[in-house]
Amino acid sequence: MNIPTELRYTKEHEWIRAEGDIGTIGITDYAQDQLGDIVYLDLPAAGASLAQNDKLGEIESVKAVSDLYAPVSGEVLEVNQEAIDEPEAVNEEPYGKGWLIKVRLSNASELDAMLTNEAYDELIVREMEEHTD
Repeated sequence: MNIPTELRYTKEHEWIRAEGDIGTIGITDYAQDQLGDIVYLDLPAAGASLAQNDKLGEIESVKAVSDLYAPVSGEVLEVNQEAIDEPEAVNEEPYGKGWLIKVRLSNASELDAMLTNEAYDELIVREMEEHTD
């Protein structure tokens, strides 16, 4: 499972790459693998305000519809139209061309409470063990 070290993660399987006060958000490799083939994304429009842990949209796969949650508070600056038009990009490159939105962080300290790659890896291991019990 691919878990880039430079990202921060949520327990709901979103990731964020912070560069200054701009954060790029997507779902993790593990999440896209669990969802299966992604067929639809419902994302907020540019200009929308997000609060940390609030629902920001939905992702639909051939298996299920799942809520997406904001890992941080901020204003949506950009939505990945390519991923909306071709949702399979999220399956193919969840940390690359399959990113979902970019936000201007309103509180960068929220990143400190997020999971590191090591902590996220431990979370996945626990979840996988629970599903095999």
